[in-house]
Amino acid sequence: MQTRSRILDDIARLTNGAAGVATGMRDEVETLVHQRLERVLETLDLVRREEFEAVEAVAIRAREAQEGLEKRVATLEKKLTAAAIKKSATKPKSLNSKQKEP
Repeated sequence: MQTRSRILDDIARLTNGAAGVATGMRDEVETLVHQRLERVLETLDLVRREEFEAVEAVAIRAREAQEGLEKRVATLEKKLTAAAIKKSATKPKSLNSKQKEP
């Protein structure tokens, strides 16, 4: 009976040791993969998420400002067109009155 217990104890120790080694190897592999991925990503010249979101916010504000300016320009163009039409409508009358006087 003692030999069985001893054999089982040895197997348990070996199993625990193998599990510990496997865990250590997994940690090492994860570290190496992480380092390699970081190197690859650095060479790809990618943008970090924070930088992208900051630029995106600036672009959104610029687009909103542009749309506001386009509306203002359209309003001013309508006013200028209306003023030009009004001015041209009054001009021929004054020209006609000048032509009748001489």
